[in-house]
Amino acid sequence: MLKLENVSKIYKGGKKAVNHVSLEIEKGEFICFIGPSGCGKTTTMKMINRLIEPSEGAIYINGKNIMEKDPVELRREIGYVIQQIGLFPHMTILENITLVPKLLKWKEEDKLVRAKELLKLVDMGEEYFNRYPHELSGGQQQRIGVLRALASNPPLILMDEPFGALDPITRDSLQEEFKHLQRTLDKTIVFVTHDMDEAIKLADRIVILKAGKIVQVDTPDEILRHPANEFVEEFIGKDRLLQTRPNVELVKQMMNRSPISITEEKTLQEAITLMRDKRVDSLLVVDEMNVLRGFVDIETISEFRKKATLISEVVNREVFSVKEDTLIRDVVQRILKRGFKYVPVVDEHQRLVGIMTRASLVDIVYDSLWGEENTMTTESV
Repeated sequence: MLKLENVSKIYKGGKKAVNHVSLEIEKGEFICFIGPSGCGKTTTMKMINRLIEPSEGAIYINGKNIMEKDPVELRREIGYVIQQIGLFPHMTILENITLVPKLLKWKEEDKLVRAKELLKLVDMGEEYFNRYPHELSGGQQQRIGVLRALASNPPLILMDEPFGALDPITRDSLQEEFKHLQRTLDKTIVFVTHDMDEAIKLADRIVILKAGKIVQVDTPDEILRHPANEFVEEFIGKDRLLQTRPNVELVKQMMNRSPISITEEKTLQEAITLMRDKRVDSLLVVDEMNVLRGFVDIETISEFRKKATLISEVVNREVFSVKEDTLIRDVVQRILKRGFKYVPVVDEHQRLVGIMTRASLVDIVYDSLWGEENTMTTESV
């Protein structure tokens, strides 16, 4: 799909921002470029769509040298998403999404059908068509930026720290959403980030760069278990290295399959009784099909007990969930670093199937720490 062959970028004075980078990327792969500031990750990505011209080497997309194409045509064939989003404030959401199809002279009805398809992918309806960017939240604007990159159905999408400016909760949600989109649409993604947690969560392979050169290319698990050298080990961070255990990798291997839930039509008094009986301080809220709708906790019930009667009146809809095939290390990050008490587990239809709690992760963390301590003890003996 994409091949970089001894690619370099040399600026005046002979400084090499990118130094003989070679890499082959398969169709449908999600590749993350990461490294310290000034390592050449963004420059490398921008050479792929010729926003920066390569000084040496060659880049091929589907076997064709990009230097043999008109740069404007090349960019229209490649999706591009940046941190600043870049939506045009004077254009409606529909006009923003269909900008590239318009430049490619698509028919009006085809543009409309494509916009509807894309909005549906991110649970946004046609009511957004005539709104303007300033009427949307930051997360919604970023979704539209991603959809615009997908609009002409390009096989390759470049993303330059697209979620970097968002708050942690919105960023978390969009990462999950975009990874699902990528798998569903089978797009090839080159993604630049400075956040190792983000790279580990999203990438099929991570490319770690230093001073314009590739230091290591591998899957997240292999890099976590076998860092190429001391630089990679320090860049990853020892806390992440401890978050791996060979025999336990997926949420479904560790989740509690009997989460405590309640439906929205139940009363607050029924919720209090259930909490007391099960000795918990919060309940997951589901509908009659067991689809996750939110959560309710004892603090909320105490606050609104005199003003509300039903769960539906006080349910918190801002609940974040993971799928059964989510990697354990991603849930460790969310629970331990975000301060969450638990994370609900849902199936592909958003039905509640389990829950991961802080307590359920204790064994993994202790095993990692204890395993390291045992290894050190054995080596000293």
